[in-house]
Amino acid sequence: MMRQTRTRLVAPLVRALHSTSAAQSHIGSLPIPLPASVTLAYPAPAINPGTPRTSPAARRTVTISGPLGSQVVPVDPAIILHPPPATSSSASSSASAAASAAASGSASTALPALGVSVHDASSRSHAALWGLTRSLLFNAVRGVSEGYTVELRLVGVGYRAAVEPIPAVFRALHASMPRAARPARPGAPPYALPPLPTDRLNIKLGYAHPVLIDIPHGIAVETPQPTKIVLRGADKQKLGLFAAMIRRWRKPEPYRGKGIFVGDETIKLKEVKKK
Repeated sequence: MMRQTRTRLVAPLVRALHSTSAAQSHIGSLPIPLPASVTLAYPAPAINPGTPRTSPAARRTVTISGPLGSQVVPVDPAIILHPPPATSSSASSSASAAASAAASGSASTALPALGVSVHDASSRSHAALWGLTRSLLFNAVRGVSEGYTVELRLVGVGYRAAVEPIPAVFRALHASMPRAARPARPGAPPYALPPLPTDRLNIKLGYAHPVLIDIPHGIAVETPQPTKIVLRGADKQKLGLFAAMIRRWRKPEPYRGKGIFVGDETIKLKEVKKK
């Protein structure tokens, strides 16, 4: 009886921290605007969601081409694509609407949009793939049309960076080494070997030797200042991985505030331990 009395007394004291319901993300339901300079090659809009990813029927990819390059985004069997109508009447009407809007001075023009949905929105795996696929497609469309920029700051005495060409001796050595294409993952597009790098990044970070990092294909690197590195590219994921590779050589430390900072990254300084 006492245990039951305790549970009855404790139960009403349990309450939620706030009365509002949990907000769910709706990124997947947002349409993807397609600029006029971007062209897309669509696969089958929908297939059976139970198709194994290793089967050839499940290898659906969307090829996105623009003025800054092209990218290939894999699409899972659970995803349904809703491409914009590509009829001549709709194209002529959109062109006339854009012309009238430009003549009237209006800045808002209705761009064709790509929609993404899933077979079963109540499934957690489908919901996760929904938002992921929409984000990947949006990043690819923006990358081939506008591009991405990442800035890195070198904070430290004597830290500096410069872009220089790779000597011909090392380029010939790289060309003589055998390279093998890694196997593609299930559902991913076939992997192609990228061209060999021609430039490299020479960074001085307080070591006894300079840090030499080859610049991969598809990324442009500039050093407007000795302590500033600017990365530009169309692939957001590739750009972030290369920035993380550079930052790994000298991570920001909390006592003197020295290191390589990516973008608006800051670090909270700590006091030096005194004896």
